[in-house]
Amino acid sequence: MTDTCIEFEDVLAGYGEFMILNNLSFQAKRGKITLLLGPNGAGKSTVLKTLFGLLKVRQGRIKLDGQEITGASAKELLVQHGIAFVPQGRNLFGALTAYENLELGGITLGMKTTHERIPEVLELFPRVKERLHSAAASLSGGEQKQLEVGRALLLRPKVLLIDEPSIGLSPLVVQDVFRLLRRLADEQGVTVLMVEQNVKSALKMADEAIALESGRLVLHKPADELLSDPHLERLFLGGAHAAPATV
Repeated sequence: MTDTCIEFEDVLAGYGEFMILNNLSFQAKRGKITLLLGPNGAGKSTVLKTLFGLLKVRQGRIKLDGQEITGASAKELLVQHGIAFVPQGRNLFGALTAYENLELGGITLGMKTTHERIPEVLELFPRVKERLHSAAASLSGGEQKQLEVGRALLLRPKVLLIDEPSIGLSPLVVQDVFRLLRRLADEQGVTVLMVEQNVKSALKMADEAIALESGRLVLHKPADELLSDPHLERLFLGGAHAAPATV
């Protein structure tokens, strides 16, 4: 078995007639954290939505562990293939308690299995455990983000897609989230594909970095190498084509 978990092959995808991903090809390794970089509009979030079945693949193929999953629905990807998605922003039911939000997150498992798994998830989030019976809207931004990630982990995913986890969080909370992602990859073998605006901090904990521009791959290299790359600022702010692409 190869170490490739996620594979895009010449993928064309977008919104209506407007294509964001333009024959995009890349691979992400199993049990590693891969960071998607690029200027606004480069297609980073579109990669996650397309992989999770929220956007239609117009051309090309997507594979998971060598098996083609092109065209699978979000429910199929979640339940049958173990792909979980934590989108950008807050996606909780604010009037419900933290516990009730976890119950809803595990509804596809059945209530018995959900209740069995909630304690194991809460061990990763002691602060959420303390606020378990508080309305989700009353939790801090960091606690809400941890609750969202915890809800995704109920299904014990083998792939976690996470979009801009640091938005609205303090630097200390961001580091807590990054440490958790690192633990999931190292201790549980979860493959993480992440979009993150805190580029330098994210590169310090990621394994691989992929840079996009206009929906195309322009660079793929180890995260620690990119961290010291003189082209880093241009990769994030635009003009990524100035750096040579390596795969």
